[in-house]
Order: sequence, then structure tokens, then C-alpha cells
Amino acid sequence: MNIVLEEEAKDDLFKGIKFYESQLFGLGDYFYNSIISDIKSLHLYCGIHRKINGYFRLLSKRFPYAIYYKFDKNNIYIFAILDCRSNPKNIEERLS
Repeated sequence: MNIVLEEEAKDDLFKGIKFYESQLFGLGDYFYNSIISDIKSLHLYCGIHRKINGYFRLLSKRFPYAIYYKFDKNNIYIFAILDCRSNPKNIEERLS
């Protein structure tokens, strides 16, 4: 399966990198590598995660982020990479 990162998910990822890099030099790179590792794990674990608002939700192992995705027989589509500390209404709005 191919992994497709939608534009909004790319924006989410870069916002996260920028935030963590502003906290500590090098932490943005660590965040990026961690999230990409979580996304790559979908090659093995795609479809086993809980569904939220019609999307499967993978929780990041190292950061308080959730990766929202859908899939078909050929591709895994990443739609959002959101901070779990955000207002739940904002997350729900983003996913609808």
C-alpha cells in the first residue's frame, strides 16, 4: 500500500515541527521522525485503530498527536495530524 499525505496533513505536520522546534532546538526533527515512524507503522497496522468521525485514529507513540486516516486496497490516505490537547470541538469540526 502507498501512503498519501494530503495537503492539510502536511500543513499539520509542519505546524507541529515549527512548534516543537521553538521549544527546543532539534525537537522539531525528533517530532517529525517520530510522526513519520508512526505513519509508516500503518503498513502493518492499517485498519485496526478506533474510528472517530469516519476516520481511523492512530495515536502517536511519543507525542500527544493523533493521525487520522482512511484507506482502500491500494492507498492509505492521511487526512490530519492533530494535537490531542486541542479543543475537541475544533478537532471534530476539522474532521467533518
